[in-house]
Amino acid sequence: MTRKKPQLDFAPGDYIVYPKHGVGRVVEIEHQEIAGALLELYVVRFEKERMTLKVPTNKAKTVGMRRLSNKQRIQEAFSTLKGRARIKRTMWSRRAQEYEAKINSGDIVSIAEVVRDLHRNADQPEQSYSERQIYEAALGRLARELAAVEDIDENAALEKLEKVLMAA
Repeated sequence: MTRKKPQLDFAPGDYIVYPKHGVGRVVEIEHQEIAGALLELYVVRFEKERMTLKVPTNKAKTVGMRRLSNKQRIQEAFSTLKGRARIKRTMWSRRAQEYEAKINSGDIVSIAEVVRDLHRNADQPEQSYSERQIYEAALGRLARELAAVEDIDENAALEKLEKVLMAA
């Protein structure tokens, strides 16, 4: 009896989103023997971080690896950016943990919430160093996914996001 080859979700050349690292590109599908078991692995390259990650194909869904957001999901993220900031009156350390969790979820709308909540216009008080770090991380994630979806460079995506934030 022959084993049926599992249907793969991603092919070489596909852009994906990995929750903890953002937008990457599947460069190949590799077979490797590890501890006597033959594993099929997605080899994912993250250009921005200059990093390569190998993800077992059977674990891709479990770790939250997904396709790029569709246009509708991008619009939801833009709507979120245009909304009013919702800043909880809790200690910064608790809020920072929640923001990090949203960024690492890989969900584009959750990341947009972080950007919206931490965005400061020129007339607003300055951000603390840690607020700025989290804001930059979220904005970068959002820009990289927008750039990949719309096939534009990251700077053009950042400009587009800045316009939406300034208009809000």
